[in-house]
Amino acid sequence: MCGITGIFDTREQRPIDRALLERMNQTQFHRGPDEGGIHVEPGLGFAHRRLSIIDLSSGQQPLFNENGSVVVTYNGEIYNFPELTEELKAAGHQFRTHCDTEVIVHAWEQWGEACVKRFRGMFAFAVWDRNVDTLFIARDRLGIKPVYYAIRPDGILTFASELKALMADPDLPRALDPQAVDDYFAYGYVPEPRTIYDAVHKLPPGHTLSIHRGLRVPEPRIYWDVPFRDTGPMSEAEAMEGLEERLREAVRVRLVAEVPLGAFLSGGVDSSAVVAMMAGLSSDPVKTCSIAFSDPAFDESAHAAQVAQRFGTSHQVRQVDPDDFGLLDRLAELYDEPYADSSALPTYRVCELAREQVTVALSGDGGDENLAGYRRYRFHVQEERLRSMMPLGLRRPLFGALARLYPKADWAPRVFRAKATFQALARDAVQGYFNNNAIIRDEQRQRLYSESFRRSLQGYHPVEVLRYHAQRSPTDHPLSLVQYLDMKTYLPGDILTKVDRASMAHALEVRVPILDHPLVEWISGLSPDMKLKGGEGKYIFKKAMEPHLPQDILYRRKQGFAVPLAQWFRGPLKQRLQETILGDRLRDSGIFDMNTLQHLVDAHVSGQRDYSAPLWSLFMFEAFLRRNEGLG
Repeated sequence: MCGITGIFDTREQRPIDRALLERMNQTQFHRGPDEGGIHVEPGLGFAHRRLSIIDLSSGQQPLFNENGSVVVTYNGEIYNFPELTEELKAAGHQFRTHCDTEVIVHAWEQWGEACVKRFRGMFAFAVWDRNVDTLFIARDRLGIKPVYYAIRPDGILTFASELKALMADPDLPRALDPQAVDDYFAYGYVPEPRTIYDAVHKLPPGHTLSIHRGLRVPEPRIYWDVPFRDTGPMSEAEAMEGLEERLREAVRVRLVAEVPLGAFLSGGVDSSAVVAMMAGLSSDPVKTCSIAFSDPAFDESAHAAQVAQRFGTSHQVRQVDPDDFGLLDRLAELYDEPYADSSALPTYRVCELAREQVTVALSGDGGDENLAGYRRYRFHVQEERLRSMMPLGLRRPLFGALARLYPKADWAPRVFRAKATFQALARDAVQGYFNNNAIIRDEQRQRLYSESFRRSLQGYHPVEVLRYHAQRSPTDHPLSLVQYLDMKTYLPGDILTKVDRASMAHALEVRVPILDHPLVEWISGLSPDMKLKGGEGKYIFKKAMEPHLPQDILYRRKQGFAVPLAQWFRGPLKQRLQETILGDRLRDSGIFDMNTLQHLVDAHVSGQRDYSAPLWSLFMFEAFLRRNEGLG
């Protein structure tokens, strides 16, 4: 895996600041410690950090075509590059290397912007074609690999794999985007295409950006979407066979590497299925690794060990200290913008462990979104059945009034939280899904902010992120719609961001077979009843894996990869929590109502309420502000 960086003059051919380009590249050294390369010409600079995986002796970047008129800087893996190489050779292209990078150069020459539709894999790349004075930037279909870009007021465009590279540019404006701040406290991350900075954008998954020098920079263009196209009648047996066959193929193409390769093994369904497929395809024992916790409420290591024993893997386990919060400051450095998924801590540790054994690891990410594994999908479908019994025009006033009258009971089990249920029934499907899954819900988020910050939002509401995607969704089925929304937001913004930064911090490449796009397309076309059936998520996936995995692995209650935040904030982190949340940095930001912050801390520390999720999001926002001070 690698890191890419570039500077492009969108207006003319002014000299590129090579020293700036070198600084930007160096901020991403961790992504590619094996080699670095820089190319500069009038109006353009490309830089690259390389983690060598395939064709170790060649494939240095930036990489050129035969006459030097086309150059690429690239991060990722294109798994069908051998087939594309033969096709391009037959069309007359000459290859000097045996790596997938050169395929991009010749594919651009052969097919232009449509080249991305031919690639199977994870990628983020930029191509400069001097023949047509065009910069072309692309990101893979599901957003496994990141691309950030910014256009300065003087017309200089910068791009990189990580936000920190762009922030090395002293001329880039540092103003925060108020709407992105509100998004963060709603979702726990900043969804694409925003970043926390007003001047910087993420290229959305499945999009390209084609810039012709001297012309206005256009909006990114979509080239792929999850189709959710009905595949037609199919029996359970046919679906099971088709799913297993496609998963095995997705794993097979990801086993090509010239460096040690292994897998994460949590003991959950997805990672266990990937390991099962790997074991069937490999003549050597699969190298697996997992994290253990001393608290049984968070520990899955026994289940991982059970799967490891079944397939005879070379298994490594490391116990994470129950008070492993020494990484708090490191997280702000890794993620560059506020990021509130606390499972980033154990993810960092499992990547650290994996890198001691291998350079490439396969993961089970994407299974929950693809196959309806999250419990929230079941709750949403149940709520949608209730909503369908009465038009929104009647539901909204009736249940809205009941919600206002009914006492709040966050402390109670979900089934007894009638207020929350009434609130959900008073909303439409998208509003209901947003509210049920927000880190900080609307009412509390409004109290969180200062009056001046609320005015700066100008009526903005983070549900607009989901509405944007819902309006473009190819499906309106209650289950498929929220899967689609998660694939557009939660999957790239939270899950894949977490894994990319944590793995790249250790120069570890992570491959994601369940997000193989032909597999994703096929699964999306299955009947929703095959994904969520009788309250059982991943129904058809579990049935397909029954010949390979034990029943207690397939059908046990789902555990999240979480950490004991509530206990930390009442115990060893109590003093730091109070100093951080009630300190000068959050107060001086002008964003927050300090009385609300005081209430959150007091109510949580006393045990009156569990406010660990909003407190963690505030904790990480303060860490971002602290780091941002050093970048100004």
